[in-house]
Amino acid sequence: MVRRVAVVGAGVSGLAATKCCLEEGLEPTCFERSEDVGGLWYYTNKAEEGRASIYRTVFTNSCKEMSCYPDFPFPDDHPNYMHNTRLQHYLCKYAEHFGLLQHIQFKTLVTKVRKHPNFSVTGQWEVVTQRDGKEETAVFDAVMVCSGHQVYPNLPLADFPGIEKFKGCYFHSREYKEPEKFRGKKVLVIGLGNSGSDIAVELSTMASQVYLSTRSGSWVMSRVWDKGYPWDMLVITRFQSWLGTVLPRALSNWLYVRSMNRSFKHENFGLMPLERASRKEPVFNDDLPGRIACGVVVIKPNVKEFRETSILFQDGTVQDGVDLVVFATGYICSYPFMEDHSIIKSRDDEVTLYKGIIPPQLEKPTIAVIGLVQTLGAIMPTVDLQCRWAIKVFQGRKNLKQPLLSSPPPPCQRHGNSSMLQTDYVTYMDELASAIGVKPSMTKLLLTDPRLALEVFFGPCTPYQFRLVGPGKWSGARKAILTQWDRTLR
Repeated sequence: MVRRVAVVGAGVSGLAATKCCLEEGLEPTCFERSEDVGGLWYYTNKAEEGRASIYRTVFTNSCKEMSCYPDFPFPDDHPNYMHNTRLQHYLCKYAEHFGLLQHIQFKTLVTKVRKHPNFSVTGQWEVVTQRDGKEETAVFDAVMVCSGHQVYPNLPLADFPGIEKFKGCYFHSREYKEPEKFRGKKVLVIGLGNSGSDIAVELSTMASQVYLSTRSGSWVMSRVWDKGYPWDMLVITRFQSWLGTVLPRALSNWLYVRSMNRSFKHENFGLMPLERASRKEPVFNDDLPGRIACGVVVIKPNVKEFRETSILFQDGTVQDGVDLVVFATGYICSYPFMEDHSIIKSRDDEVTLYKGIIPPQLEKPTIAVIGLVQTLGAIMPTVDLQCRWAIKVFQGRKNLKQPLLSSPPPPCQRHGNSSMLQTDYVTYMDELASAIGVKPSMTKLLLTDPRLALEVFFGPCTPYQFRLVGPGKWSGARKAILTQWDRTLR
């Protein structure tokens, strides 16, 4: 019988895990190494070892209606996209509102998570923590790993011949905080992800020249989409998801490429993905095309070789006088506190998790990794549903539609340098929601509440949909769905 649950980390995932445990009458203890909630969104002036780090000007890529916790909307007067300080404030309010703070042990580092000697019978875990130099060991019935995947930088120097000869300075993007010290410099940013494009655009206001190197290109989307509405409220809908399943693949791909090229032709800007119909997560940047058009950001192919004061690119061009290189090359999934690393990682260093949550090879499914799945949707509603599903698995509920280990799960696909499982947002959310009995039935809604049914199917797939019915339903969900566009306009 699972009762005591250890939650590692008090960021977006850890708060959801703690709250969902309390909802189910469990006893969570959340361990957080820093002094406040927020995880990735808790900004510090300097990158700290073992903690996620963001730069000063980070804003959200998902709008407020799509990215809130499903039973805790953002205030009406908040902007659609939020600065990191405002999001962190929201997380603090969420923790206060649901009484989570008393279950969090701050300034406490989890150093080891290992199977209890009688794990095969009880499924219990020993969790070793450190606080003020003192070590403590406690036994828990289940563990929810919520430590995030943007902590340990991927710095693939072996892929860049000659880097040891380079006389300029280089560092990983997690060290970057603000642009002032780059004034008048020539900077190369390696990696066309969200961080790489953000940093390149920001540096272009200070540096004498910015070069942005990309190995495989990427689709670049603006947060502001048709008629000025948030992109995700128009793109992430049940109707669009359904359309993707019924249209022939070739037509679906053609429509996808056409919609991605609606603002500008990626080919003309040197940004076209190698796989044209690639559905990997696009880059969200409102300013990059304009910066390229102004010549202050120059797109370059992959680096072939570093020299003392210059850089040779794959297309044969050489760039002289580069002062600084920022490696925006992503992160590696690492769980140093896991005594047995093979529980989460397979032999090829890839993460293999059933439903992107549960390690499949355990005798007892009592450990869950929350927040590792990458979808086009926002993280908060995703982790909320993952936590609710995981807790049902811990409790051995029989209403899970599939047996837990019915088939070996596919390994997570690699995207760039990350080991993230990527999947369609609506499909994934519905799969979890269906298993725990909280997926809204379109037929039932059409018969009982046609206005709501139309909004649920054709409107944005907002988080509130997963608190409309079933266990954990929220009485404010219907109203939140019917007023979501009002809050967006406000």
